[in-house]
Amino acid sequence: METPEAEGIHPGYAAGMTPKPPEQQHRTITGNALRAAVLGANDGLVSNLNLVMGVAGAGLASHAIVITGIAGLLAGAISMALGEWISVQSARELAKRELAIEAREIDTQPDVEQAELVGFFLAKGLAEEDARHMAARMMTSKEAVLDTMAREELGIDPKELGGSAWVAAYSSFLLFVLGASIPLLPYFFATGQTAIAVSVVGSAIGLVVLGAGIGWLNGLNLWYAAGRQLLFGLVAGAITYGLGKVMGAVIQ
Repeated sequence: METPEAEGIHPGYAAGMTPKPPEQQHRTITGNALRAAVLGANDGLVSNLNLVMGVAGAGLASHAIVITGIAGLLAGAISMALGEWISVQSARELAKRELAIEAREIDTQPDVEQAELVGFFLAKGLAEEDARHMAARMMTSKEAVLDTMAREELGIDPKELGGSAWVAAYSSFLLFVLGASIPLLPYFFATGQTAIAVSVVGSAIGLVVLGAGIGWLNGLNLWYAAGRQLLFGLVAGAITYGLGKVMGAVIQ
């Protein structure tokens, strides 16, 4: 009869260790430049729409609205880009730390890691004997074990680590600027109620497109996501416009 060592199975598992499901203590780490871009455009549009509607409601001249809108655009874009960079970079650093911990566990607790591999394979529908032998063979390659643990247990691609922090920052900055420009552009060419009307219509179209984009990213019904975004955006704009009129009347 072959010994556990001859079969390549670590003694800890052969001694009766029950295959266990993947550990739950590690956090899932994700990063997505497309998400950063879409959300950047959405935040730019909604925040600058509210800002422009607020100062327009207060009765400011078109040049004052343009200056205010540009200031809001730049402040928001820089803040968004910095926030995305910190978020993605922090996720990458956490991923590296988790991978280092996992690599150390493979070296110091190979029987535990092999049992986890068996649990993964059983969860995917393999027979227990096949799962045991596949885990045993995989334990001969630390790189293969670490790659599997990273994907199955930590939920990350060890080659990507959640994506580039710089790409996320650039994407969110540029798309924030694009989104924030939509409610602002009409004030370069028109004044008064005409500029307000064009700004609202353009923003409404942008809200529908971005809402559909967010719905696509999140797996939601596109019409529902677009309608929700349109409703929330226009209601927020109407509220800030009304508050602006009140504040303008009080200050004057």
